Parts: sequence; structure tokens; C-alpha cells
Amino acid sequence: MTATRNSRADVVAAAGRLFADRGYHGTSMRHLGQELGLLGSSLYSHVTSKEDLLVEVVEKGAGLFEAAAEAARQQGGTGADRLRALVAGHVDVVIDHLDEVRTYLNEARFLDGEHRRHILAARDAYEAEFRAAIAQGQAEGSLDWGVDPKLGGIFILSILNALERWYDPSGPLDRGAVVERIWSFVTPPR
Repeated sequence: MTATRNSRADVVAAAGRLFADRGYHGTSMRHLGQELGLLGSSLYSHVTSKEDLLVEVVEKGAGLFEAAAEAARQQGGTGADRLRALVAGHVDVVIDHLDEVRTYLNEARFLDGEHRRHILAARDAYEAEFRAAIAQGQAEGSLDWGVDPKLGGIFILSILNALERWYDPSGPLDRGAVVERIWSFVTPPR
């Protein structure tokens, strides 16, 4: 095997691909070395452990969702406008960063206590953005829903998080169509 030069970003990206495809426990450092064309000892010049890689990939996923929520907040508008921006931002993150999203959604449970608490807090803050947009929309009348904002946020995020399992970039729906379909489902005509 010939060694190739890889940056830490290359190693993290490869770990994200493997964790998304094989799962955290199904991925060994040997798999990662093979993916990168690195000998085992060379891999450890980039990372100290597989868990460190999991932390980095999951934190990247959380950061992408946090950035999407910030963009929706900055956009302003009605609660319905903010909620639609949150939906569109979530779709963009899933489509553009599928490996990180899959790892964040499915493998974060394997983080140790402190890292897990940090990620759960980030997840709760992200979910709170959906609840706040729904509550704002209900209060001002831009969303005519009779559902508790917390439950509404959970429902919408459940739909959005399932996207990583079924979306096919080569399929008939582009990202705009996905956003439209999800938006029309969660906000049926009055």
C-alpha cells in the first residue's frame, strides 16, 4: 500500500463517510486507513482515537444545523417565514452534507458523557428554533395551527430528519421541490 498525503480535514471527511455508511461501531481505524490509503501508524499522526473523529464529525453536523437556524433568524419575517426558512435550511444541510448529517443523527448516541451532553444541548437549542417560529406564527396568525409548538417542532423535525434515509439526489425531486412538498404537508391550505 502506498501512503498518500491527507490533511486532517480529509481524515475527518473519510470518517464521516464511513460512520454514515458502516456506523461508528462498524468502522475500524483499519477501515479508515484503507479508505485514505494510509498505513495504520500514519493515521495516528492525524488523530488520537476513533472517538475523537466521531466527536468532530458530530460537532460539524450540529454546527451546520446551528448555522442554518442562525440564517433563518437573520432572515426575520413572520413566524411562518422563519419556519419555512428553517425547513429550507434543514433540507440544504441534509442534501449538502449527508455523511455528517447521518453521523450526527444516528451515531451521536455513542459519544461519551460530556460530548453527548454538549450535542444534546445543541440539538435542544435547534429544536427550540422551530418551536419559537411556530409560537410566533400562531401568535401573529401567520400559522393557523391548533398544535402545541413543542409537538409541532418534533413533528416537523421528524419529517426533516427522515430525509437522510430516502432522498436520492439523482431522483425526480430537487431540493426546491423537496422544500415545497414538505412545506405544503406541514402547512396545508386553510
